[in-house]
Amino acid sequence: MALPQNNKLNLSAGFASVAMAATLVALKLWALSETGALSVAASLADSAMDLMISLAAAAALIYAAKPADDDHAFGHTSAEDLAALGQAVFILISSVVIIWAAVARLRAPSPLPLEAEGLGMAVMTGSVILTSLLVIWQGRVAQKTGSRVVAADRLHYLGDLVPNIGAVVSLWASQRFGLQMIDSIVALGAAAMLAFGAIKIGKGAFDALMDRRADPHVVEGISAIARTWPGLHGFHDLKTRTAGSKVFVNLHIELDGDQSLRQAHAIGAGLRRAILEAYPQADVIIHKDVAR
Repeated sequence: MALPQNNKLNLSAGFASVAMAATLVALKLWALSETGALSVAASLADSAMDLMISLAAAAALIYAAKPADDDHAFGHTSAEDLAALGQAVFILISSVVIIWAAVARLRAPSPLPLEAEGLGMAVMTGSVILTSLLVIWQGRVAQKTGSRVVAADRLHYLGDLVPNIGAVVSLWASQRFGLQMIDSIVALGAAAMLAFGAIKIGKGAFDALMDRRADPHVVEGISAIARTWPGLHGFHDLKTRTAGSKVFVNLHIELDGDQSLRQAHAIGAGLRRAILEAYPQADVIIHKDVAR
């Protein structure tokens, strides 16, 4: 069975994330063997953690892409929300650790010396280029599909991108001017950005798991379509919820009871098509009632 286009895009972003993390692990392993620098070892540990998170995210996307079955009549897309919530918690914890480490380094009586700046800059520049390409692709996919897993994974790599750029700057400043505090300042800014993004994504995933209604703009857009649809005498009980990147819509429409079943069906089917055209990620169920 062919996968829907959104699922293909989500999976492409997930697999790209795994490939990127594996590439960075291999690159930093080589750098560690060449330099023996603890700073490279710390960066290697971070990339190894990235790889584990990306593998978990890819697994969630694969599971979420499974079609509905007898046990999961509405599909498996809630797996995306579970994975996104887990990623958000991990990212939030990571941001707290980064803030603590940066403050401790800033308060240290003497800054830790940086070594092998030239090789470190080369490795980190390569990491910045590769990570930037991944973040751009994940951003396009998340915008098109609305996947919280892809958005959370993008936030994670975006959080890596900022300190990596800061690391290049700080290594250059250390090599050229002996300045060794810039990386801590950059780390504080990156950690604040991570925490803000993690809270936003975590809240969205939690709301979806608790069956909170869809975005108010989506609800109002559906109402606007139904409000002016030909043949409708009205509508009521518009209910929505989200699961992963899907929006589930239930809508009762009021029709003329004297018209034929064929005419009533055509009106309902046309309205459903219009909603799906406006919101391709939606799953729409329309109930037909007789207008009073």
